[in-house]
Amino acid sequence: MIELITVMLIVGLLGAVAGSRFFDHQVYAARAYADQVAALIRYAQKLAIAQNRPVTVRSTPGGFAVCFDGNATTAPCATPASLAQAPGGANDGSAATRAFCTDRASGRYVSNWACLGSPLSVQVTSSAPRAEMATGGFFVFDAAGRPFNGSDALNGASSFTRLTLNISSGNQRVTLNVEAESGYVF
Repeated sequence: MIELITVMLIVGLLGAVAGSRFFDHQVYAARAYADQVAALIRYAQKLAIAQNRPVTVRSTPGGFAVCFDGNATTAPCATPASLAQAPGGANDGSAATRAFCTDRASGRYVSNWACLGSPLSVQVTSSAPRAEMATGGFFVFDAAGRPFNGSDALNGASSFTRLTLNISSGNQRVTLNVEAESGYVF
């Protein structure tokens, strides 16, 4: 009988501690969004290699998008024809994505664009101030899958250095890196 009561007390205490964490969605929001961002950046790199052409990743604290344009003279994702299609045919359609993933010409939401908006509970920052994460920021994968800054000539040397993104929600923080030479995302 004493063993039963002891086991019930231990299970009750564990349930009280673990239960509060289980129902707090902010604990999971940072990890979920970091996984989505990593998948989108990997998709952009694979698309550049598969189609043998430059692919742009528009990267801001408000979200991430994949396009087929963007360099030192043009803003990325400027025309509907430049928007890369989402791998499954549609993006996640969340409120944040609907707000971020709009066609610049018409202002309408584009559901089949490889684009992802940052949820309100998630903050995205870079480890140091970076042009790639500023308003209008972007970087480009060349046809070999190497990342370049938007101001770099794609046939020259890349000035891109490791991009470290800090994605946080509540007290949960996830770090995401994009390697300079290979474009490896981890």
